[in-house]
Amino acid sequence: MNFLLLFIQFAISVHAEWNTKDFLKREHSLVKPYQGSGVTMPYWDFMGSTVITNSYIRLTPDLQSKSGAIWNSVPCKVHNWEAQVQFKVSGKGKDLFGDGFMIWYTKDRMEGGPVFGSKDFFTGLAISVDTYSNQNGPHNHQHPYISAMLNNGSKKYDHDKDGTHLQLAGCETKIRNLKHDTFIAINYENDVLKVFTDVEGKNGWKPCLEVPGVKLPTGYYFGVSAVTGELSDNHDLISFKLYSKDMPGQEFEDRSDLLPTAEFFEAPRDRAEDVKPSAPFRRFLTFIFYLFIALLVICAIIGGIWYYQSWNEKKAKRFY
Repeated sequence: MNFLLLFIQFAISVHAEWNTKDFLKREHSLVKPYQGSGVTMPYWDFMGSTVITNSYIRLTPDLQSKSGAIWNSVPCKVHNWEAQVQFKVSGKGKDLFGDGFMIWYTKDRMEGGPVFGSKDFFTGLAISVDTYSNQNGPHNHQHPYISAMLNNGSKKYDHDKDGTHLQLAGCETKIRNLKHDTFIAINYENDVLKVFTDVEGKNGWKPCLEVPGVKLPTGYYFGVSAVTGELSDNHDLISFKLYSKDMPGQEFEDRSDLLPTAEFFEAPRDRAEDVKPSAPFRRFLTFIFYLFIALLVICAIIGGIWYYQSWNEKKAKRFY
């Protein structure tokens, strides 16, 4: 009996030790109060318009043409993980605002570029929070929109398609100018990618998307970047917490050299120029337009002549 009690106490102590030391990966996490001085922070580097305050990390202010990012400097060796991100998007715009922010798990880090403030032809996973209200081309959903994207480094991010040719899945959400805390959780476990949101102030996760058959390498870097263009918003990162889902003693395949792959991608929407009329049809439409203008001019001239003649006839009758 005493042996059984000792064994239970030992098991509880081992589980507690693993849960406190290994479950939250502090080298991949960022919480208040933000440590560091000057332009450095332990385990994190930042660039662009990023500003560190006591309460938040502002990636972009509510100004046009700003870009900022923060990147973890330690490669992630965890196979199964969950990233919980607290953020805030706010701004003066009521109907027009943008552009949004991106949560990254990629091979390269600290490289600025046109994709929400980071490099194009990225290799890895990106969770896009697209708030751009002036939508590019036709959509079957509203904005803001959260989507998961995957790239093996060979494909260009198509801004006209909002990256939908890289998209695995997505969901609509309302995240701007909310008075309560807003969160996104990215869960990657046993090659299944899930994204949840907590943006309604209910302190509970709401499913956004689930995609099986997603293979991600180990040794990539986490980061968050944001950008504004002609439209703008404040994009604030409050916290980034990474939790390990790996169990002690669990064995995994070596994924250090694996390229990101997925069994399923959503069908991309057409480019704006793809749905434009062909050149002969455009010439025909131009001809019809100018013909219509010419007919209007001719009708105006004929109407003017008729009115002038009628006026002269009425004027002549007044002399008899």
